[in-house]
Formats: sequence, structure tokens, C-alpha cells
Amino acid sequence: QVQLRESGGGSVQAGGSLRLSCAASKYAYSSNCMGWFRQPPGKEREGVVAFYTGGGSTYYADSVKGRFTISQDKANNTVYLQMNSLKPEGTGVYYCAGHGPPHCASSYGNAGTLPATDFHSWGQGTQGTVSS
Repeated sequence: QVQLRESGGGSVQAGGSLRLSCAASKYAYSSNCMGWFRQPPGKEREGVVAFYTGGGSTYYADSVKGRFTISQDKANNTVYLQMNSLKPEGTGVYYCAGHGPPHCASSYGNAGTLPATDFHSWGQGTQGTVSS
């Protein structure tokens, strides 16, 4: 059963924008804490943003603050990640994650150090490529 499905990846030049979507099952969306992670080529998965689906704090990685914005369509269990002013280091596979920890990222303060192992539902990923 596919619980999370990402879309919206593509190729842009530095300074451009991409908008990613994550269509979640009702079960995944009800998991309280969801997030977006990215995996650069040859590197480990890193947190981009974590948030409470029911409202509350949103935690961005320091590297994306002011450029990335999360939004939700609660009626359709869909989460969006608007990525502006993209940089080449933003290249990677972007994953939507659900069933995060009860504290979400509050104990870390930002999503950049959030372990991927804290989340238990994953989409298949969508590729985002930023060229210089």
C-alpha cells in the first residue's frame, strides 16, 4: 500500500524554483509529524523540513530557511514544498516522510539534524536537479 507519493521534481538553473507535492494516504497524513528529506548524490538523507500536520511549529533546516516553504491541503491530505532561490547543492532525491516522532523536530530545533530513522513511512522520492 503506497502511503506517500511525491511529484513535482525536475531540473532548474540556480536561482530557480520547484514545487514538490506529496499525496498522502489518510493513515499517513494522520501521523502528526511529517517531513521532507533530500538525499544528495553519494550522501546520506538529510532533513529539509518537519512539521505537525495538525498545526503548530514548522522546523526548517538552516540551509533552506527563507527559501523553502511548506503548505498543506488538509482536505486532500496533500503537502507541498515550495523551493525558491535553489542552489546547486539542493540537487538530490526529495522524499516525503510520515510517522515521525511525537516531538517532531522540537528537540533538534531545526530539521537539518533530524535523523531519517525517526520517520517510518516514506515515498519513492522525486529527483530535483539544480544546475549552476
